[in-house]
Amino acid sequence: MIDLAVYNRQGQQVETFSVDESVFGGKVRTALLKQALVMYHANRRVGTATTKSRGMVEGSTRKLYRQKGTGNARAGTVRTNIRRGGGMAHAKQMRDFRQDMPQKQRRLATNSAILAKLQSADVVVIDELKFAAPKTKDFAKILDNLGINKSCLVATSTRDENVWKSVRNVPRTALMPVADLNAADICSRKKILFTKDAFAAVVDMNKNKA
Repeated sequence: MIDLAVYNRQGQQVETFSVDESVFGGKVRTALLKQALVMYHANRRVGTATTKSRGMVEGSTRKLYRQKGTGNARAGTVRTNIRRGGGMAHAKQMRDFRQDMPQKQRRLATNSAILAKLQSADVVVIDELKFAAPKTKDFAKILDNLGINKSCLVATSTRDENVWKSVRNVPRTALMPVADLNAADICSRKKILFTKDAFAAVVDMNKNKA
């Protein structure tokens, strides 16, 4: 069991509840976590880099001059890769780097990422996170009260426009609903800040799918 404190906006602890590690798989599956990270990074690659091969370059296929007797080095066509304007010797072609993982494996990888954050005490839970109007300064003050001075991922139960606008301009901070959480975004930031409702939703979601 992991004891997790719940704080208010002023950084004061208001309650504590225990989390069973088995809810998040019981252990960190490092191999599966690495596979998921490789997949997410590969899927962000844009494989549109292309260059022209000799067959794609415009020009005659005629040999520039005869092979012997000119005193010059032998030369082929104007489209050869050793001449300016010629095609590339090993031309780049468009590639699809996309990888895939079964939905269950992606969920297990996400749970492993959350469990790793829990074990390293990098999960912070706040009782509520609401703003009457977008206020980046107010949100930055909340982070300061909670002792979060590094990169942070904020997880909420639902999308709130005022919260999103308050978070978006804070450096090294991102916001997403718990339904969109994934191993790559969790592991790419030092801390993860849950609202109390969001963390309860994650726990209930895993219990229902167990």
